[in-house]
Amino acid sequence: MKQTPHAEIENRYKSLQRQMAVAELDAVIIAQNADLFYFTGTIQSGNLYVPAKGEPVYMVRRDLERARAESPMDGIVPFGSMRDIPGILAQHAYPIPKRIGMELDVLPVNLFERYRKVFPESVWSDATPLIRRVRMIKSPHELRLMRAAAVQLDTIYRAAADIIREGMTSIELAAELELMARRDGHQGLIRMRGFNGEMMYAHVFSGPDSAVPAYTDTPLGGVGPYPGFGQGASWRRIARNEPIILDFAGSVEGYLVDQTRMFVIGRLSDRLARGYDDMLKVQALMEKIAVPGASWGEVYDRCCALAVSMGYADSFMGAKGARVSFIGHGLGVEIDEYPFIARGFNDLTLERGMVFAFEPKVVFPGEGAAGIENTFHLSEAGLERLTVSDENVVAV
Repeated sequence: MKQTPHAEIENRYKSLQRQMAVAELDAVIIAQNADLFYFTGTIQSGNLYVPAKGEPVYMVRRDLERARAESPMDGIVPFGSMRDIPGILAQHAYPIPKRIGMELDVLPVNLFERYRKVFPESVWSDATPLIRRVRMIKSPHELRLMRAAAVQLDTIYRAAADIIREGMTSIELAAELELMARRDGHQGLIRMRGFNGEMMYAHVFSGPDSAVPAYTDTPLGGVGPYPGFGQGASWRRIARNEPIILDFAGSVEGYLVDQTRMFVIGRLSDRLARGYDDMLKVQALMEKIAVPGASWGEVYDRCCALAVSMGYADSFMGAKGARVSFIGHGLGVEIDEYPFIARGFNDLTLERGMVFAFEPKVVFPGEGAAGIENTFHLSEAGLERLTVSDENVVAV
């Protein structure tokens, strides 16, 4: 069984405790799956109690033995109900916390109210920004997994040219590529923190479907198989001389890497071909200005300004009326981690150790979309591209 190293888990909770000291929190209680996995190495149902000082206590409702097998932590104890928490803390000589942080961005209100009844005198605050700041700096262990996910994506990309054929539906294409990913160890889903953030691990579009907006907070949405899941691949058949877009998130041992590449049977229209080349120029600008200390919002603003100057005011990052307010997003256990290369984030700056995807795209309703996406690591030596697939549009 593959297990997160003990030193990795220890470094993570100690980093969170440093953030807690600044925020003057006595404890953080973690309940969301992605955060549980990050701080414990497993996602068994329960609560992770992180005190301001000392070792965390993982209170597990289901399944205790599996949690002990999968997590390198020592303090894993059984947990029956909320009423057990004060007694468990007493057994570990931890006092009742006065100031508690929780993941208030994702925690259901009813569940939060149950925690409040356990600690009625405590003051509560949102610990999500603290958790996200810890998670945004990737360790060598995490980078190793993300590089492996990039190799997985390249394998899928190389196979796509042999799989794509005129007349197949985009769902058929997606299914064949997803099967490859699963056989290579993909977990079969991607985690997205945002509310209602349901995502497949591949968005595969062809023709005008790639320009159809959806409810997702993504520049490209797609029609999807039916209204109950109105995003991604559809039953439309792939035709000649139209864009085929593979927006795929690879995954190795829970860690994600994002990549978009374009294919065509025949040739792209002049407008789409020019749009693609221009998006490469936007990416080149980002690679030049994304340095430690640059604000997330500044990178966004300058890249948007370049796209507008090239004539894409109404098509950059979505069609008019359906544009998203970001060009890049952090990656790790979830696909929407810090940093956000997005409008308004001018007070936060890029730091060494961050990993983010950058995805400049243009959308032309009725015709299709064009763009690129790569995943980058801001290393000590500069900006490193983790994704390795060739960037040229592949003519099948």
